[in-house]
Amino acid sequence: MGTQQILLIVLSVIIVGIAVAVGITMFQSQAVNQNRQAIIADMNNMASEAMAYYKTPTSHGGAGSPSGWNATDVTLGDLESWLSYKDWTSATDFETDNGFYALGTTTDSLVISGVGTEDGNAGSITWDKGQTPTNATDGNVAAELTVSPTGNITTAIKN
Repeated sequence: MGTQQILLIVLSVIIVGIAVAVGITMFQSQAVNQNRQAIIADMNNMASEAMAYYKTPTSHGGAGSPSGWNATDVTLGDLESWLSYKDWTSATDFETDNGFYALGTTTDSLVISGVGTEDGNAGSITWDKGQTPTNATDGNVAAELTVSPTGNITTAIKN
């Protein structure tokens, strides 16, 4: 074989290697974006169901539109029984195929935190059940959604 043929083979191997590396990177990036969108969609569904619970009269099993989401007006245990998710790992934590979620309240808002299954922009972490997802945003895809009593929803992307 001549020098020119060997050079073409080496050049071809390098180009194919670069193409494979770029393809893997693009696939991983798409997986992260898809997981981020999936946990936000899950949290939006939860927020919608939570608002239905919040506005449903107490005579029909709902919260009856109290003054806020605080623990004295709406208990997370009652909300848990209203939500249609089966994989509750504790009173406020549950998981889906897309990630792990935790419910919490502020003075007048419901806060839904979610951590996805894909490594985010900062690398990977391990999220133990019982750990709040807002403390676990060092690596995995994560977001937080806040629902006010008036139905306003605010979403923050953590990673």
